[in-house]
Amino acid sequence: MNNLKLITEDLPAPEADEALIRVHAIGLNFADIFALQGLYSATPDGSFIPGLEFAGEVVDAGNAVSGVSPGAKVMGVTRFGAYADHVKLNSDYIVELPAGWSYAEGAAFSVQALTAYYALVTLGNMQPDSKVLIHSAAGGVGIWANRIAKKMGGFTIGVVGLEEKFALLKNEGYDLWMVRSADFKAQLMKLTGNVKPDLILECIGGRIFNDSYEILNQQGRLISYGAAHFGNKSPRPDLLASMWKYLTRPKIDPMEMMKSNKSVMAFNLIWLFDKKHLFHKLIGELIDLDLGRPLVKHTFGFENMHEALRLFQTGKTTGKVIVEV
Repeated sequence: MNNLKLITEDLPAPEADEALIRVHAIGLNFADIFALQGLYSATPDGSFIPGLEFAGEVVDAGNAVSGVSPGAKVMGVTRFGAYADHVKLNSDYIVELPAGWSYAEGAAFSVQALTAYYALVTLGNMQPDSKVLIHSAAGGVGIWANRIAKKMGGFTIGVVGLEEKFALLKNEGYDLWMVRSADFKAQLMKLTGNVKPDLILECIGGRIFNDSYEILNQQGRLISYGAAHFGNKSPRPDLLASMWKYLTRPKIDPMEMMKSNKSVMAFNLIWLFDKKHLFHKLIGELIDLDLGRPLVKHTFGFENMHEALRLFQTGKTTGKVIVEV
């Protein structure tokens, strides 16, 4: 985090298929923290600009760009580069801001909503009446996952690290909620009356991954999209601790999976940048679901980026953390 510095550089004019966007808001994601600490395998080599999502106004566009023109309000994703006041990228990675949304709300949508939707619908093959367990339930992905699951007729159980997040889970319409603890499995079975979840969204890793897999129902699916336990609250990574966590990471035996009739799937949303047609398909399906406005709970100025990242690291945030430019 200490290596994050503000620099000034000139951007060339957009290529034929590119748009130049004046950034008004940037969405923070856990991938940003891991990238800044050198723990994210998809990070570019050498110096790079962090950030995966933004919202802003188109100020220039190449002659092959259709659908948006200068003055359009847009939201978009980029394979790093969003921590900036201007972004130049292929116009296929931007969509118009929904009517009535603020720039902050636009920057709070794409990455986390796509993560939740891809996990639940594309990989999870969620069905009506599914029992869905959602870790980090009060975060951006967790909130979208609950809204999607409820829209599709699911029963949702939210797991958080702090009891003070319960009010938000109740307000968001979760059916049950609990604090993540050392006796997680026993607590969950007591809470649900020994009903096991059919689908689990898991982003913690380590013991929580193991416990989640063990309590998964037969024919259930565990979708892994993160490993928050590798992170820490220091600006610098603890490499020895990370190495130990890596060496002792969960390992699932395929023979045991067949015996117990359970599935584990994992993904990194960064791969979606190579599938532009799928990006637009999923974004369109999400917007059509009419899931409500993004929940922006923490807003910082661009000059306070370090402060925003430090708060994000604590795990005490709810909803989306936004940096306005």
